[in-house]
Amino acid sequence: MKHWTMVLLMALCVATGTAQAQEWPTRPIKLIVPYPAGGGVDVMARALAQRLQDKWQQPITVDNRPGANTLIGTEAVARAIDNHTLLFTTDATFTINPHLYNKLPYDADKDFAPVTQLVAFSQMLVANANLPTNSLKELLALAKEKPGSLSYASYGPGSQPQLATEMLKQKAGVFIVHIPYRGIPQAVTAVVSGEVPLTWSGIVSARPHLASKRIKPLAYGGKTRAPAYPDVPTMTELGFPEVDANVWVGVFAPASFAPALVSRMHRDILAVISEPDFRSKEIEGKSYDFVGAGPDEFRRHIRSESASRRTTIKTSGTVIE
Repeated sequence: MKHWTMVLLMALCVATGTAQAQEWPTRPIKLIVPYPAGGGVDVMARALAQRLQDKWQQPITVDNRPGANTLIGTEAVARAIDNHTLLFTTDATFTINPHLYNKLPYDADKDFAPVTQLVAFSQMLVANANLPTNSLKELLALAKEKPGSLSYASYGPGSQPQLATEMLKQKAGVFIVHIPYRGIPQAVTAVVSGEVPLTWSGIVSARPHLASKRIKPLAYGGKTRAPAYPDVPTMTELGFPEVDANVWVGVFAPASFAPALVSRMHRDILAVISEPDFRSKEIEGKSYDFVGAGPDEFRRHIRSESASRRTTIKTSGTVIE
């Protein structure tokens, strides 16, 4: 009897989830981006939201909630109960923060359902145009000659630029001062103005300033050179393969979303990002790598990368109480 009761309950759950997937959405959707407006992540979120509105026949509002290394916006999604709030974020939220903080206001593994990993990209180490160094080798030589005379911008302790630079400092044996900003657009602006000489940036945020020669590239964080900047050597080529400056962007739902709905959302998003116009303009045109991974593959990738990042964070010595 118990066996058949369990079977009936499971069948009911599947039927309920399937119905929810077919009927959803029934009201406007909120897409929370835990980064400031204007950066590469925000730009992609808005491009995706615009196209999904037509497919889902409901308005989608992009809600920027930056701060605290994405904790503010991420917590808002974890606690959402309206079944129409989603998270658009980067790897830092799920593979860095759990090892950076002694306590998080959410469970990164249990409170969310990964929907899809859209893209991956690598960041570039860039410098103010007036900095008297034109290569990583010259930069490190200057840092050794004048310890503490150089500084770098990031969007906070534990952010990708901060961890990458701290690892570089440790491996090269140099001291460069950390200056945190609210987001990567603000960090790049600080380097453009000369307020801070260095930062890491995705190509989307750096490209206009590279074109105007207000900043210059010193190294690229990818395993291979960026097609858009083939003359910029990788960190691996320069002798620092341990410096991780790779980023991915993905969509997440609260864990309360039915698996059938999560799968349907992945299919819909994959259809949008696979459109030739979207892929050409929003992905390849911005030097992103197309991924489109589904929920199960995405979750496995997060867990694998999280284990690797734990080692990086421990090595860098970066911890936030």
